[in-house]
Amino acid sequence: MGEREKQVKITFEPTGRSVWVLPGTGLLEAASQCGLTIDSPCGGVGTCGKCRVRFISGIPQASEAGEEMLEAADVQAGWRLACQTVVERDAVIAIPETSLFAEQLQILTASSEVVEVSADDLPSKKVTTPVALLEGERNFAIAFDLGTTTLVGELLELPGGAERAIAAGINPQVSFGDDVVSRIGRACQGQAQAREMRDVIIDAINKLVDELCEKAQVQRGEIRGLGFAGNTTMQHLLCGLDVSSLAALPFAPARAESYQVDAEEFGISAGPGAQVYVMPVIGGFVGGDTVAGILTTRMGQADGPVLMIDIGTNGEIVLARDGEILAASAAAGPAFEGARIACGMRAAAGAIEKVVLADGKLQYSVIGGVEPIGICGSALVDVAAEMLRCGAMDSVGKIAVNGDMPADACAELRGRVRQNSDGQGEFVLVEGNGSPEVAIKQRDIRELQLATGALRAGVGILLKQAGLAAGDLHRVLIAGGFGSFIRRANAQRIGLIPSEVPPERISYVGNVSLHGAKWVLVSVLARQKAEDLAQQVKHVELSADMDFQMAFAEAMIFPET
Repeated sequence: MGEREKQVKITFEPTGRSVWVLPGTGLLEAASQCGLTIDSPCGGVGTCGKCRVRFISGIPQASEAGEEMLEAADVQAGWRLACQTVVERDAVIAIPETSLFAEQLQILTASSEVVEVSADDLPSKKVTTPVALLEGERNFAIAFDLGTTTLVGELLELPGGAERAIAAGINPQVSFGDDVVSRIGRACQGQAQAREMRDVIIDAINKLVDELCEKAQVQRGEIRGLGFAGNTTMQHLLCGLDVSSLAALPFAPARAESYQVDAEEFGISAGPGAQVYVMPVIGGFVGGDTVAGILTTRMGQADGPVLMIDIGTNGEIVLARDGEILAASAAAGPAFEGARIACGMRAAAGAIEKVVLADGKLQYSVIGGVEPIGICGSALVDVAAEMLRCGAMDSVGKIAVNGDMPADACAELRGRVRQNSDGQGEFVLVEGNGSPEVAIKQRDIRELQLATGALRAGVGILLKQAGLAAGDLHRVLIAGGFGSFIRRANAQRIGLIPSEVPPERISYVGNVSLHGAKWVLVSVLARQKAEDLAQQVKHVELSADMDFQMAFAEAMIFPET
């Protein structure tokens, strides 16, 4: 049972990052799996021409839209529109800086010089880097995305902010609980527990610093600054702030302002005088990562209503309309990260990350091109969507058993549903004939419903407060490490993204938390804009909304169509 199709290797220059994907995978999706977000303001319909890339090898046939938008000589030279291109064979692709989302902020090389920032990015004013540079020496900074489940660090060369290395790891605080509520409870047990939680995260950060420096052949003494963006709880724990106020209404942060301190005093070894900057927060569970997302997507400047969903363990939702910005947090839980899923795992080698039903056959791709050992969140969404489409699961999430499946269900999927010893249904993705079995259990579906329902209900509440329907949205931005890997149609089928929104209005914006942490290290103006946004955004506390619990219960049910 099952078919693991031969994958193709796509390498992106100048970063040298590579990914293995199924033939027929869209180039935007392949890039996102490497942590690269290609700008596509038109929503991927091929009308803006902003997503230009150049194939160095494995050049595909140009699309009709590409031939219209690009000069004939450019097409001949291998230039293509990423949004209109699928990859069918191994390829090496160069992505120019101008095609990367949120990478248009340019700072000139001399620390005394300034530059105009594009009006599309930030208000047009003169800016300089906020990090003190040493003349005649190499200068670097490190940006961190401080996630509930994962940590990502990126080494930047200053003053321009060019990427020199990137590294990621698990947030070791998962041993104290896999969600923010558990972490808060642990930290509130006493000073020793709170200190321990800070010590483990500082230790993990120092290890990532070592890894980044080794990769880029950089000395710690050349690091001039470090920037952090994360949810309110993660930032509080990092800074050693009291989290007890986050444990009860009104869930007020102990400190909403940004946090700036000497790196050595903070516990991180870096260059002389190096400073740590931690983003300001909006509210109790809407933190610096959300500020970073609003900053780098410029969603507050959009002409029409824009929704951003940052999908993760602590999911954030932001709605911008007519200059007003609403933000809320929904406790999605760790299902999207592969946690609490029987065969779940993070997106690492051996994880099934994509599942496709084509011509009556179920195909899947595995990270690293190795034998599958588990399933990560993006593939869980794929499987749930296909099960709903074929009737292997009903709208309340019950997996069909015995004769419960529709008579016209394809034989491939019918043969994958079985009943376990508890009488519950299971969907077998990979049989365990000499290798680990990968199966979706009934309780896995419940975890997915909890995660999806929380975000879906939160979106509904914000739309209601703004007097909008989902169909009124001009754009939907999907943010977060996990968000970059999900397929639009499948996310809409399970209700994670409103089904009323046309697919061309949905865009992936990548790890905006990391982007924001980078921006505030290279631009004084970006740092000031972040401070302003944290003050301007209206924080919506979902738990205080009388309609939320009912909306959550209703959102647990998958859409009928």
